Order: sequence, then structure tokens, then C-alpha cells
Amino acid sequence: MTRVVVLGGTGHIGGYLIPRLVAAGHEVVVLSRGKAEPYRPHAAWRAVTAVSADRDEEERTGAFGARLRQLAPDVVIDLICFRPDSARQLVEALHGRIQHFLHCGTIWVHGASTQVPATEDLPRRPFGEYGVAKAEIESYLLDQARRHGFPVTLLHPGHICGPGWPPVNPAGNLDLDVFRKLAAGEELVLPNLGMETLHHVHADDVAQSFTAAMTHRSVALGESFHVVSPAALTLRGYAEAVAGWYGQEARLSYLGWEQWRETVDADSAALTWDHIAHSPNAAIGKARRLLEFQPRYSSLEAIHEALEWLAARGDLPALNPNSP
Repeated sequence: MTRVVVLGGTGHIGGYLIPRLVAAGHEVVVLSRGKAEPYRPHAAWRAVTAVSADRDEEERTGAFGARLRQLAPDVVIDLICFRPDSARQLVEALHGRIQHFLHCGTIWVHGASTQVPATEDLPRRPFGEYGVAKAEIESYLLDQARRHGFPVTLLHPGHICGPGWPPVNPAGNLDLDVFRKLAAGEELVLPNLGMETLHHVHADDVAQSFTAAMTHRSVALGESFHVVSPAALTLRGYAEAVAGWYGQEARLSYLGWEQWRETVDADSAALTWDHIAHSPNAAIGKARRLLEFQPRYSSLEAIHEALEWLAARGDLPALNPNSP
């Protein structure tokens, strides 16, 4: 039995990953702050060992690596590493002691799209604090794999969505009023020409990618993989699809960025800019070929499920029951 320690396993990905790991017969330990219930309740959690730890505080004192090493893992899955120094602490503590280390990255490592769909071998040109840090982590971990044989695999999700998580909307931010306008047949103003792209992925497909990498360890070691739906969406196409789910025809208009940003609050504008400046569109051929990764959800299917969850909570109007 393989002993798998998951860091951040109570989050959105973990809600799907933990049941998959338990069903596969692994011994699962989830290390978290212990302050949150899993996003997705499941009977599998009864078979999980929960360990409470404040990662930030223990990393500050240099104790976190030793804590993880004492758990004697065969495999470590890190879903919440956001700083290069965090990755370094784990590598130093675990080198020569584990069979596989899986890191959750992001397609933000690419920066702005140059060639689409982007493949994993394109040069990295990240921007923004998050993307730059994640690209530095990727570079460090792959260097450790190639120079010192550290058994790492990096999986780069797109915009994670599904039940329990509001999806990035057709304006590239998290304002639920965008969906409400489309549901009501009201005009929605999009930035530029609405041709920038978003690339969603269902949380269960992200979870699938981790178990697939474990299964295909021999070809996954020392590699990065995109983990997204089969196709990205334009803002315009996304808006039109959502309007259709409510039995409406999308009433769209467009403004140049400098004008559009003045129509929303500063936080929404900043989030939209981050998304449209990246305009991700990632290829998954490598993951299909080497990991046999087969996403169950298209972008729209994943978003549809997320909107159904929001509607059930009363946060959005109910979708047309005949919508796809």
C-alpha cells in the first residue's frame, strides 16, 4: 500500500482527489490547518488520517520539512505551494526519501500567449507575482529532477471550476452579476472585442491528472503537463453560451480596455486584466499521450455544473432545465 501525503487536501481539488486516492487503495494522510471542512463531503474521508499543521508558521521556523518527513510518505502531493522557498524546504527534506513528488502549478507560468494552443515546451515569459513565483518554482523543481534525480512531476491547471467554486465569468472576473445580466437578457459590456480567451478545467479532471501521473510515474518524472479542458473559450463565445442556458440571446457590446475598466470596481478590473492579458489557451496533447489524461468535462460543461451549484444555493437564477 502506497502512503500518500496530500498538502492542502481539504480544498477544491482535494474534494475530488482524496476519494480517488482512497478508491485506488492508497493510505492517505491529509495535512492542513484543520480549520476547514472538505469542499465536497465524501465517505472516503473516514479512511483518511488528518494531520493539523500551520504550514506558514512551520516554514518560517524551518520545521515544516522535518514534520513532513516524519510522516514517512511514499508520495507527496503539494496543492498549495506558492513560494519558491516553500518548494526548496520540501526538496531538501524529502530528497532520497520519497518515490514521487507531485506539484500543482498553473498555466500562468506561460505569461501572455504567443503560440496557441500553448505547449509545455514553449519558453516561459511569466508576469505578475503569482505567475512569476510559480514559474520559478517550476524551474527549480525541474532543475532538481534533472541534476539530482528528484522524483517530481508538475501539473498545471487552468481556471479551476465545478460545484463549490464560482467560475471565472465571461468578463474575466468573479462578479456574479455578469451571469445575472445574461440570465435576464440584459446588455453585457465586454472588454475590447470579447475575443480574449479563458481556459477552464473541472476540479475532478485536475484530480484525475494527479492519479494519472502516479499511475504513469515512469514517464511523468521530471515533466510538466497542462491540465485543462479540451478547448479554451473566447469571452464572447462563453457569454453567448451562458445566455442560451437561460433561454436568452446574448446582448453584447464592447468597449476598449481603458473605457471598460472604468465601468467596474478596481478589484474586478484587476482580475479581468490578469485574465485577458494572459488569454490562456493550452494544449493537452502531452498529458493525453503520456498520462492517458482524458478530461471528462469541456469548459462549458464544467461551468454549467458550477452555475447549477450556485443556483441551488440561491446565488443565481435557475438555469433552463433543457439547457445542455
